[in-house]
Amino acid sequence: MQFKRIKRPISGVLLLDKPFGISSNAALQHAKRLYQAAKAGHTGNLDPIATGLLPVCFGEATKFSQFLLDANKTYQAAFKLGQTTTTGDSEGEVISRCLVNLSRKQVEQALQQFIGPILQVPPMYSALKFQGKALYTYARAGVEIEREAREVRIYSLTLDAFSGDELTVTVECSKGTYIRVLGEDIGRALGCGAFMQALRRTHTGGFEIGRAVTLEQLEAMNLDDRDARLLPPDCLLSAFPKVSLDGESAYYFRQGQAIWLPKQQHQGVVVLYDEKQRLLGIGEVAPDGKIAPKRLVVESDGAA
Repeated sequence: MQFKRIKRPISGVLLLDKPFGISSNAALQHAKRLYQAAKAGHTGNLDPIATGLLPVCFGEATKFSQFLLDANKTYQAAFKLGQTTTTGDSEGEVISRCLVNLSRKQVEQALQQFIGPILQVPPMYSALKFQGKALYTYARAGVEIEREAREVRIYSLTLDAFSGDELTVTVECSKGTYIRVLGEDIGRALGCGAFMQALRRTHTGGFEIGRAVTLEQLEAMNLDDRDARLLPPDCLLSAFPKVSLDGESAYYFRQGQAIWLPKQQHQGVVVLYDEKQRLLGIGEVAPDGKIAPKRLVVESDGAA
């Protein structure tokens, strides 16, 4: 007889170090099985060839995952100069070659052009949807879809290493930035072409890779040790002001009703807690002090 594994209503955030060669969804599903979690989602896709920080949300934390999707991110990227590929990375076929004869100063000057707001055309080999299908589906069929350029922002772009036809950079950027496209554009600016060889995400929001755990490390742990790696759901909300409610206000807020707090100092999104400092959810503060519920949690004690 085959027994179905019972799924746990666990809530929390796991900082996962995604390995090379699998999709973000595959990494998510693996972690979900290890935790026997009933509900899970990740907070920003990494391509299979990319590694690094992939925060995974379980249970009630999934309600706040959008705040990490919108967060700035930092990557370490390695580019091969003098070649371009069909995909902009090492998985594609080489379509052009060029001799590379550049100085470090030339490379540093080229990088400076990309700091600040820039326009990027999303690559065909991406998960962006067109008429309900991902662009990579069309690309694999040899169909080119016209894409509009989007504005993204590069906050910093540092040259870490340069030798011959290879360079490594650290990029801090806004959401929606394609590092593959950035590499291609850098190669174009240098006059020799380029593609991305490797990519590692080191920071997202307020989290950094040094706090992350690998799937192999999780597999070697027992369930209690895995649970100890989870951060509480409100770790995703640290950028917002905190408001504590008395018993009566907390009761009505839990019921999904707006509450009124006179002389409210905050505007916009706030994080609300009850008298025991248990997370209630987030609300939107109106100018008159009324707080309307936006996301409510069912579990109020973090990780189960």
